[in-house]
Amino acid sequence: MIVRIVQMTFEEDKVSSFLSLFEERKQLIRHFEGCEHLELWQDAHTPNIFFTYSKWASEQHLNHYRFSELFKDTWAKTKALFAAKPNAWSVTQKMVIE
Repeated sequence: MIVRIVQMTFEEDKVSSFLSLFEERKQLIRHFEGCEHLELWQDAHTPNIFFTYSKWASEQHLNHYRFSELFKDTWAKTKALFAAKPNAWSVTQKMVIE
């Protein structure tokens, strides 16, 4: 499994547009082959910074999504709302502490 975390900073007046787009697309992304989990997080102190947190069955599944028409269209619409360059990380879990 691979986890993908993407940090996005939006123009303050574009946050509602992003939230509408995410609401519209979240089920399509969640049901994309290999997507096991999807969450949207908002920074606790800077409300125009968001993170997507998704889990994918494999890096191949993530890449299949990243090259899909769904991603290309969603990302193009999302990028138009940015105030800063996004940051993205693909990580694997090494340890669970309980």
